[in-house]
Amino acid sequence: MTTDHDWITTPITADLLRGALDLEPTERGVLPHRLPARARRQIPDGQLAMAEAQPSGVRLVFRTRATAVELDTLPTKLAYVGAPPRPDGVYEWVVDGRPAGRASVTGGNAMTIDMATGAASTRPGAVGTLRFDGLSDGVKDVEIWLPHNETTELVALRTDAPVEPAPARGRKVWLHHGSSISHGSDAAGPTSTWPALAATLAGVELINLGLSGSALLDPFTAQAMRDTAADLISVKIGINLVNTDAMRMRAFGPAVHGFLDTVRDGHPTTPLLVVSPLLCPIHEDTPGPTAPDLSDLGAGRLRFLAMGDPAERASGKLTLRVIRDELARIVEQRAAEDPNLYHLDGLDLYGEADFAELPLPDQVHPDAATHRRIGERFAELAFTAQGAFT
Repeated sequence: MTTDHDWITTPITADLLRGALDLEPTERGVLPHRLPARARRQIPDGQLAMAEAQPSGVRLVFRTRATAVELDTLPTKLAYVGAPPRPDGVYEWVVDGRPAGRASVTGGNAMTIDMATGAASTRPGAVGTLRFDGLSDGVKDVEIWLPHNETTELVALRTDAPVEPAPARGRKVWLHHGSSISHGSDAAGPTSTWPALAATLAGVELINLGLSGSALLDPFTAQAMRDTAADLISVKIGINLVNTDAMRMRAFGPAVHGFLDTVRDGHPTTPLLVVSPLLCPIHEDTPGPTAPDLSDLGAGRLRFLAMGDPAERASGKLTLRVIRDELARIVEQRAAEDPNLYHLDGLDLYGEADFAELPLPDQVHPDAATHRRIGERFAELAFTAQGAFT
């Protein structure tokens, strides 16, 4: 920390954060969570525990006259056995609605994962400091978007002028749930995940429950959505159910109904959009599970393989094509009694022509350019014209 300013330290409290559903006190500071404590007590595995603590869509938002801001954080960075180091997570600054800078915090904890066995270990590290200065001395609204793919414990916020919560701007709140694609896998930064891009284009406040590897129709996620205030809700269903081989056709339909029923318990008339899977050629007609191909991991290249057999569809195993058809049927059935329920075909967001132009580098996840395309299309299809969120 530098000392060339008369710093004011402001406690980081929930009224300075947007996009988080819970704020857990820690030894050093606070840890934002995207699932509430009740849901976290029911988490069955480390993958979801890690994903929900990565603050995709979470940002500090405050009003100030400060010309300089410092934020101390303790990130937890991921490394994979046999792979080159991953780049540090990106923090993005937005001032009065305009992008104003990007930076990273070095150091921090290091979690190493062996993709072959699933084993993980964590090495503790030091707190780092992010600094942003050269701001005008006028009143302004500052947003600090936290890294979407790096667990971030918030330790201290310092400014050279007082801070207060930014006033509400009267924007609608959009609550979205999806997989690693919604979480932001391979996006360029936290404001560049497709949900963040769509929210910016539409002028809404985002709560992103995109949970890497964990869009599995979990009841506790539906309950969290039920209990979260929102004006617009979307649920993107499909890819994780296939690549984890989590259920068969017999269980899928009732699970979708149950998830939607629970959300509707808290939001009986809120516009609710069900989004089917984007194109993923390896799983269009081949069931899961998905397995990583580690043969080029040392060169920084990871690809995924579909391990199922297309013949297994006859026994009820799910493919993306099967899921799209069933979701369309379920929404049509329910919409007869629920006029605020809508369906969006994921192929309209990313389909065969898009794959030919912008292929999925690892066969599953979109790259940064594709995130932008998906976000722009979602904003157009959901928030304009005859979209569900018009």
